[in-house]
Amino acid sequence: MADRFDLPDPVALAIPAFIVLLLLEIVVARLRGHDAYELKDTAASLAMGLGNLALKIALGGMAVAASVAVYRHRLFDIGYAWWAFVLLLVAEDLAYYWFHRLSHEHRIWWAAHVNHHSSQHYNLSTALRQTWTGTVALTWIVWLPLAWIGFPPLMIAFQQGISLVYQFWIHTEQIGRLPRPIEAVMNTPSHHRVHHATNPRYLDRNYAGIFIVWDRLFGTFAAEDAAEPCRYGIVRNIGSFNPIRIALHEWVALARDLKTAKGWRERLGYVFGPPGWSPDGSRQTSDQIRAAWNASQARRDTAGGR
Repeated sequence: MADRFDLPDPVALAIPAFIVLLLLEIVVARLRGHDAYELKDTAASLAMGLGNLALKIALGGMAVAASVAVYRHRLFDIGYAWWAFVLLLVAEDLAYYWFHRLSHEHRIWWAAHVNHHSSQHYNLSTALRQTWTGTVALTWIVWLPLAWIGFPPLMIAFQQGISLVYQFWIHTEQIGRLPRPIEAVMNTPSHHRVHHATNPRYLDRNYAGIFIVWDRLFGTFAAEDAAEPCRYGIVRNIGSFNPIRIALHEWVALARDLKTAKGWRERLGYVFGPPGWSPDGSRQTSDQIRAAWNASQARRDTAGGR
């Protein structure tokens, strides 16, 4: 049984590897003639990562305090046994899946998460484009049930760090598909490229952290199609490298919509409805974009079969 004070910070330990892998990707991309990096875009991603770190130091105590408070009322005393780490690997990844999915399905959490998708490039620096507002948006509440079950808060934080480190390397176009057994179980660069794509067939798919099995189980999986390269960014790209605008643009848009909303039903729709929701249907949600694309594909297939 491990002493809780022996648990390291996985992200801090991985920083040198992050730097080496990022530099290696730049070299490999240039040798292959890929336009993988843009200086302003990479600088924006690095600024977002540094801002995320600073705000976690300043505001992270909110989530920690909540986790500790819930842990006091835990159902079981799980402790730090080896099997608990294995169990938490799966349980935390399931929590991450639902946090990630809810962050795409409800605008208030999308406003905190959208910055991670705002780059129109897909490379290892994109992994560093992290939220500035997730803590105040309470996105951490998804992990509180783990503390209530009986996993120690420090162990949960440790596993969250493991997940974050794992997800760094899958933000790349330089690795193709891996062997089929790996692609069937694990989240891979191929699967995560789909997640960052705005193509209708790929939109809002593959929410996995470490294990892609959750997407397969809950019907949110889409495979990368070599015939349709991924287009990165968001449905309405903001065209800015300003970190402040990247972090806050969706909050500003949400505030603007709330100001013009007519009644509480519209206000609730703007806040808790899916991104793209509007009372008059003048905008499109991901489901509507996908449905329109599926309908156009069906018409094309029908016409082609004549």
